[in-house]
Amino acid sequence: MEIRKIGSQPSGKGPADYFTGTVRIDPLIEASDPARVAAASVTFEPRARTAWHTHPLGQTLIVTAGKGRAQRWGGPIEEISPGDVVWFPPGEKHWHGASPTTAMTHTAIQERLDGKAVEWLEKVSDEQYGENEQ
Repeated sequence: MEIRKIGSQPSGKGPADYFTGTVRIDPLIEASDPARVAAASVTFEPRARTAWHTHPLGQTLIVTAGKGRAQRWGGPIEEISPGDVVWFPPGEKHWHGASPTTAMTHTAIQERLDGKAVEWLEKVSDEQYGENEQ
C-alpha cells in the first residue's frame, strides 16, 4: 500500500506549448509498470483550454467544478458541468477547457501505451473555441 498525503505532490502550471490561458495541474495517479493509468485534477481559468490532442488508449474526464467546454474534431462544442463524465475513444482528436466566464476543474484519467499517454497537436484558435459565444 502507498498513501500519498495531500500536498506531497506539488501543483504544476499547464505548459504553454499545450495549453492556452492559466491552467493548474495537480497530479493524482502515476501508476508504476505494469499498470498504465495516470490521473490528474486539472483546473482551467475562464477561457483556458488544452491544445488539440489524442490519447492512444482514450481518456475519461470527470467534471468536478465549474462550467466547461469539450469538442471532438468535426463535432459541435459541448458544454460540460459538475458530475458529467466525458469519454474520448482512443485516437479521437479533441480539446477541453473552461467556459468564457467560468473556471472548470476535471479529473483526467488516461493510460500509457508504450510509455506515452497523449499526443499533443496544434493549439485551439479563439475562433475554434468560440471566443464570442457565451
